[in-house]
Amino acid sequence: MEQVKEFLNPERLDTVIGLGMNVLVALAIFIIGSFIAKKVKNLITKLAKKSPHLDETLFNFLGSIARWVIMAFVFIAVLNRFGVETTSIVAMLGAATVAIGLALQGAMSNLAAGVMLMIFRPYKVGDFVDGGGHFGNVEDITLFTTNMQTFDNQQIIIPNGKIWGEKIINHSHHPVRGVEMKFNIAYDDDVEKARQVILKTLAANEHIKSDPAPFVEVETLSERSAELVVRPFTEGANYFDVRYSVPQQILTALGKAGFKTPYPVTRMLQEKA
Repeated sequence: MEQVKEFLNPERLDTVIGLGMNVLVALAIFIIGSFIAKKVKNLITKLAKKSPHLDETLFNFLGSIARWVIMAFVFIAVLNRFGVETTSIVAMLGAATVAIGLALQGAMSNLAAGVMLMIFRPYKVGDFVDGGGHFGNVEDITLFTTNMQTFDNQQIIIPNGKIWGEKIINHSHHPVRGVEMKFNIAYDDDVEKARQVILKTLAANEHIKSDPAPFVEVETLSERSAELVVRPFTEGANYFDVRYSVPQQILTALGKAGFKTPYPVTRMLQEKA
């Protein structure tokens, strides 16, 4: 009986009831906070699905960050409900965040660059890109790196910070591209005839478009020759086929038409010597 009386002591009973209420309130805070965190994450990730211009990977990452930030506040609120001093915990978390940020400064720089790349999307997977001092086909874009495949079938993993901090050339951005090449025609030869030979060669190539029409004009006049700039247009998918096959086709056609490649005077003097 004494134990029952002691348990039913008003002061002790108030303590038990108060503890129970704190547990219920803490549980309610945790459930509601978890629900809100999940909803916020789903809301952020759904934003990427509403537009093809938004990157899903980035918004999944941002959604996860938002969820854990909310859960951190929920955890602090639960501790505070039980009378735990949370000021020191918040200070420790802040100091730890700063220390981790300083230790991972390079990684954070790449992360920030990855976020910018996914927001502004200067290139996408499948594009041929010249960036970070390398050229290749983009295979994957992560928050920290961009993976490329080169023409000699090598994989290059470039930190996003290096790409974002330099010039980016996206060779696949526009569907139609101009392919520039140059040829020298001796002054003794008929430049207009050479133009017609080149235009005929370009017209016979199935990958070269007639609209916009190929550009063939004299660009510069050197000591022994006129330099023709030739710029046909083609679909982006056929750019490299045209870039590496048409010059040989034009040289062959010019040779058959009687044109010879002019050599600099210095080279001729060296050969005579």
